[in-house]
Amino acid sequence: MSEVIENNLVGDNQPEYSVSEISGVVKGLIESEFEYVRIRGEIGRVSNPRSGHIYLDLKDERSVLAAVVWKGNVRNLPTMPEEGLEVVASGKLTTFGAQSKYQLIVDQIIPAGEGALMALLEKRKEKLKQEGMFDVSRKKPLPYLPDVIGVITSSSGAVIRDILHRLKDRFPREVLVWPVSVQGDRCALEVSRAIDGFNTLTEFDEIKKPDLLIVARGGGSLEDLWGFNEEIVLRAVAASEIPVISAIGHETDTTLIDLVSDVRAPTPTAAAEIAVPVLSDISKALDKIVNRQWQQLKQKLLISEQRLVDVSRLMPRSEELCALQSQRLDVASERLPRGLISLLQRSKLQSARVFAGLQPRFLKQVIQAQYERKTNYFQSLRAGFERNLETKSINLQLKLSDLRASDLHREIKRKELNFNRLIQRFFNLGTNIIAPRFENLNNLDRLRETLGYKETLNRGYSVIRADGVVVTSTAEVIDKAELEVEFKDGRIGVCISDKAGITKKQAAKQTTKSTGKGSSPKQGSLF
Repeated sequence: MSEVIENNLVGDNQPEYSVSEISGVVKGLIESEFEYVRIRGEIGRVSNPRSGHIYLDLKDERSVLAAVVWKGNVRNLPTMPEEGLEVVASGKLTTFGAQSKYQLIVDQIIPAGEGALMALLEKRKEKLKQEGMFDVSRKKPLPYLPDVIGVITSSSGAVIRDILHRLKDRFPREVLVWPVSVQGDRCALEVSRAIDGFNTLTEFDEIKKPDLLIVARGGGSLEDLWGFNEEIVLRAVAASEIPVISAIGHETDTTLIDLVSDVRAPTPTAAAEIAVPVLSDISKALDKIVNRQWQQLKQKLLISEQRLVDVSRLMPRSEELCALQSQRLDVASERLPRGLISLLQRSKLQSARVFAGLQPRFLKQVIQAQYERKTNYFQSLRAGFERNLETKSINLQLKLSDLRASDLHREIKRKELNFNRLIQRFFNLGTNIIAPRFENLNNLDRLRETLGYKETLNRGYSVIRADGVVVTSTAEVIDKAELEVEFKDGRIGVCISDKAGITKKQAAKQTTKSTGKGSSPKQGSLF
C-alpha cells in the first residue's frame, strides 16, 4: 500500500475536460482577446462553394490565416476577393472546433493601397481581354436618333444636369434617369441592376424601353471610380441588348467599363453630344437636300421639255397620218357597188341552176329509188328474223331433250326439303316469340280480373246504375224513378217511392243529414 501511494503520478487530481469543452474554452479566450481586428495580407486560395459563402486564405511571407465571408455579407463587399490581391480584411477572430483551427469571420475587404488596386486592375483587364470582352466585333452600333435615352448616374450631381442641358440644346429627347450610387460599396451592384432593369423593359410596360444607355460619373480617384471596374458591372454592360455609352470621369480617367462599352465618351457632356445630332445642323442639311431636289427636278423638267419639242418636230402632222387611210377608204367605197352587183348576179345564177333540177320527173325517180331501197331493207330484215327464230327453236329442242325426269324429281325433293326447313324455322321462331307474349297476355288478363270491379262485388260491394250509368252520389238519384243494383250473382231493379208527401229532394236532404254521408238509404220496392 505504501508503494502505491509513493508511486502516484503528479497531476492525477487535475480536472478532466472533454474535447468540446476545451474547444469552447479556447474559442472564448480568442474571441474575448480579439473582439474585432483588421488584418493586412495577401489573398491566397479562394473557394466559392454552392452555399454562397466565400472561403479564402490571408497570408504573408511566414503564416497563413483562414478566413470566411458569410453569404449575407458577400453582396456588401466593395471588392470581391481574388487570389494575389493585397487587402485589409476586417472582422471577428474565432475558432472552428470541428477542424481545430482558428479563422477570421470577414465583414469587409478593401484593397491595401493604390498599388494593389492597379495590380488587380491589370489582372482583371487581362482576364477580360482573354474572354474577348474588348473585341470590336461585339460592339453594337448606336442609333442615329434615339427616341428614348436611359441615363444611369447620380440624381444629385452636376453630371445629370450637364447631360440634360446638352441634350436640350442639341436635340430634345425623352430621357429616363435611373439614380444610382456612383462610388462606394453599393456602386457596382446598383449600376449593374440599373443596366439589367432597362434591358428587361418590354413594349407592354408603362415605361418605354430606351434605345440608348449612358452610364456617367464625374472625375475622381482610382478608389472613387473602382465600382466601374467590377466584373458585375462589366458583364452587365457586355450582356446589354441596348447600346451603352460610358462617360466615367474626365478624359484622362480610364476604367474597364470604357473598354467593354460600345462607345467611350471622354466626359458626360461629350456622351450627350455623341448620343444625338444637332437639330439645327439636321435642319440645314434637310434644307440643302430639298433645294438640291428642287434644282434637279427643275433641270429634269427643262430637259424633258426640250426633248418633247425635238420629238414633236420629227413626228408627221395629224392630217398626214390619216390621209393614206382616207385614200384607201375612198377606193373601197368606189368598188363596193360593182361588187354588190356581181354578187347578186352570181346568186341568181346559182338559184336558177337549183330550180332547174327540181322537175316532176326527177322527183318521181327519187321517190321510186327510196321505195325500192326500203322494200329491200324489210325483206332482208324478215329473212334474218326467220333465221334467228329457227336457230332459237333448235336450241330450245336441244335443251328440252337434256331435261330428265329423275333430275327434276331430285331438284323438287331438294327444294321441298329446304321449304320444310324454312317452315320449321318460322314455326320455331313464332313459338319463341308468340309463347312469351301469350303468357304476358294471360298475366295481364289475370291482373285485369283482379283489379276489375267483379272482384270488388265478390267482397260484398254492389254497383248502382241509373239509366245504364253508374251512380256515385245521392244527387244523381233524386230525379231517378228506377235504379239497377248489381251484386256478385246478378242484377235487380229498384223502384224509388215518396213517403208522406215528402219530395224526392227533401228526402235526399233528410237522408244526408241523418247519415252524414253521401250514400242513398232511400226506401224502394223490388219490381
